[in-house]
Amino acid sequence: MKEKIYTIPVMDAFRTDCECPICILEKKLEDDAVEYTLGPSMMEPDSRIESNEKGFCNKHFKLLYGQKNRLSLALIIDTHLSETNHKLSSYFKGKLEAIRQESNLHLAKNLLNKFSSKSSQSINVTEQLVNFIDDLEHKCVICEKVAHTMERYIDVIFYLWKKEEEFKGIFKNSKGFCIHHFKILLEGAKKHLGQQDLSLFLLDLLPLQLEHLQRVQQEVNWFTKKFDYRYNDAPWGNSKDAVPRSIEKIVGYSRLE
Repeated sequence: MKEKIYTIPVMDAFRTDCECPICILEKKLEDDAVEYTLGPSMMEPDSRIESNEKGFCNKHFKLLYGQKNRLSLALIIDTHLSETNHKLSSYFKGKLEAIRQESNLHLAKNLLNKFSSKSSQSINVTEQLVNFIDDLEHKCVICEKVAHTMERYIDVIFYLWKKEEEFKGIFKNSKGFCIHHFKILLEGAKKHLGQQDLSLFLLDLLPLQLEHLQRVQQEVNWFTKKFDYRYNDAPWGNSKDAVPRSIEKIVGYSRLE
């Protein structure tokens, strides 16, 4: 099989002895994005505009902080907070006085029945702020970058599965996938495959996934048994690291310490 530049990362990941080759792809993208964010992107106006607007999720702020590049991270946080503060203030600028008047009017018992909750300034401003924060919480520069490239990798996986017998063999000899990426493959199968190919793909995927989910469960089970004195002299087998591997089999790569 002649590999192309866009198939090499996928083939390398599937040749890796791991619980989920798609997690390998995602981790590499995430590591590259974190390094890029604190490096080259600092000097790119378009990247800074994007990070100022969107910021990062909890997970990726932790990864950025873990790089020990405090100055670059502080510069990013400074301009992101500056833009966030400006947007927040614009939501209620000029409305505080109206809210104050509304509060005073509500204290007057004889005016209470004149106010409708639908027209309340306080409720309107509260809803606008909640919507703004909700939108901000669902934005992350790194999440979006990783998700975009992961979509292309899923396309490549199905291209290889349809076109390359060698890849089919590597696919069937893998250890399956984490449950999250198992779902992603099922969703991708509906998008990329016709009825016949879909049936064939499921015949490759489903037994593979069940086999290795059962294997991991059995390894965790043996791990628990090794704490029973009756099994002191029994070999560990593959169970010493069964706990972190089982977690990653369930939720995907977790960067467990």
